[in-house]
Amino acid sequence: VQLVESGGGLVQPGGSLRLSCVASGFTFTNYGMSWVRQTPGKAEEWVSAVRASGTNTSYADSVKGRFTVSRDNQKNTVYLEMDNLQPEDTAVYFCAMGFGDQWSRIYRGQGTQVTVSS
Repeated sequence: VQLVESGGGLVQPGGSLRLSCVASGFTFTNYGMSWVRQTPGKAEEWVSAVRASGTNTSYADSVKGRFTVSRDNQKNTVYLEMDNLQPEDTAVYFCAMGFGDQWSRIYRGQGTQVTVSS
């Protein structure tokens, strides 16, 4: 299993970023996928998830209305569109197999840094 994230960077408050996670080594269409974020010194925080079919999504309250998760099963890729970013969104974002609380602590990517600062 390999999960490779990209798209992070430095953005001003109110800005937007789109993260991508390319998956390989497993049957992507069989699994829900999650985005999780981690800030140094804090516990990992589940952010969002999308079902294998792409029809059902779920969000943490902290990002609801600002973030949008989606997937392209033809490209084995899951996306996280992040709008109206705030400094508290600064974290390393990684994708993981699984949906919601069931996200895999084993099959996860290395992450991409998102920094929101003026």
